[in-house]
Amino acid sequence: QVQLVESGGGLVQAGGSLRLACAASGRTFSSYAMGWFRQAPGKEREFVAGISRSGGPIYYADSVKGRFTISRDNAKNTVSLQMNSLKPEDTAIYYCAANWVATMTVPFSAQKYDYWGQGTQVTVSS
Repeated sequence: QVQLVESGGGLVQAGGSLRLACAASGRTFSSYAMGWFRQAPGKEREFVAGISRSGGPIYYADSVKGRFTISRDNAKNTVSLQMNSLKPEDTAIYYCAANWVATMTVPFSAQKYDYWGQGTQVTVSS
């Protein structure tokens, strides 16, 4: 069982930055691939970034590549998402998710993830 708690959301102007953090409970955090997803009103939940259980490989959605950076600290049971050059279209609720995996794979599909946080709102004003 893993519990995930996100923090760091808020309101920011276009071009600004935010750093999201996700704290995980449990002693097997390093057994999970971690992902960040987002869901805007009226839209489906979409993959933003993912990181393998060891910290590599890392994947990003094309829409955030070059602007967002995912990282994890297995000693502290945390995964972070640094978001720079934010755009109004980045406005959404952001969720972190955990997928138990025995390999270095990172799922892109939300259906593959076993545990989810409650989400944190990110609003980017124009």
